[in-house]
Amino acid sequence: MVLLCLALIIISLAIALPATYLVRELGHRMNALDSAGVIGQVKDARRRVPNTGGVAIFFGIAIPLVVGILVLRVGVPQSLLDAVPSLSAQLPGMADKVQSALILLGGLAGLHLLGLVDDRRPMGPFIKLAIMAVISLAVIRYTDSRLLTMLDDKAGGPWLSMLITLIWFLVIINAMNFMDNMDGLSGGVAAIAAGLFLAATLVHGQWFVSACLALLVGSLLGFLHFNFPKRGGATIFMGDSGSLIVGFMLAFLTTRTTYVAELGTHPSAWYGVFMPLVVLAIPLYDFSSVVLIRLSQGRSPFVGDLQHFSHRLVRLGLSKRAAVLVIYGFTAITGVAGVSLASLQPWQAILVGVQVLLLLAVLGAFERAHAMHGAGK
Repeated sequence: MVLLCLALIIISLAIALPATYLVRELGHRMNALDSAGVIGQVKDARRRVPNTGGVAIFFGIAIPLVVGILVLRVGVPQSLLDAVPSLSAQLPGMADKVQSALILLGGLAGLHLLGLVDDRRPMGPFIKLAIMAVISLAVIRYTDSRLLTMLDDKAGGPWLSMLITLIWFLVIINAMNFMDNMDGLSGGVAAIAAGLFLAATLVHGQWFVSACLALLVGSLLGFLHFNFPKRGGATIFMGDSGSLIVGFMLAFLTTRTTYVAELGTHPSAWYGVFMPLVVLAIPLYDFSSVVLIRLSQGRSPFVGDLQHFSHRLVRLGLSKRAAVLVIYGFTAITGVAGVSLASLQPWQAILVGVQVLLLLAVLGAFERAHAMHGAGK
């Protein structure tokens, strides 16, 4: 099963890579290029680059999902069962996930459509947020994907865990949308995070979540071939049609992941539930810091500008490519620590938490000191 899940990375990459090339060429022909954004938004100088890459990412995830659902409905070929003997034992569980997969596809399609419309005719941030909330809540409700379900008894029902899960969805969707501000940034960070989550779910045998994460990783790698910050810059952007579904996939799959489970004779510890926070610490740092900066300036937190973590690194003297690579590195550092969280002893888990918090605190202090030094000149 592990090899089958890993093979899905190759399959989705094989779809997303040529699809990215095709939608890039189509974007040029249709003049579907980087937009000016909403009123008041501050962006880098616009380039004649299509922002249609989200279509390829969507296809890389959706096509294998549809094929998988159809195969489960029609019947798995005997040749595949012979090639992967362990698959037979997993078929009943996989069949139970068909409804969740269909709802996931519906949510992906809805957010993808929202992004496509916004990429062509930018809409107000609160309209977008409301649509995101409705779609996310529907997926949460009908797949019963909730965080902190242990609160149900104390809260008199699932409403509190549903609310917490909805907030998680909206934060992660917007965090990945916020990170789509520099060539290769959002796609690369998401690929690193998804790869680390994939490693954790493979170890725990969570095959549905692993398969979906593998599709996300492959799709992002296919897209990044054209979006990575190399000489001449990216030749395609993911746009909101991509960043919204990337954030949605990460939010949904981290919610569906089981963090406390029996691992042989040793149960994983309860603090494993903090793994998503640790793995996604850098996107959350960018999201929270830029929101606080905008609010302190009396500006809307949802109207874009050039005050993201990546932009601040550039103002510190890094090139844009170097800033992206540094953020990749920070994401990998916190992510690797997060993956091992559930298997650690309590004192070791505390050290991981302290390590991540110290990293974020040092980043914040360094940025603040530099900003004050610059203001004092």
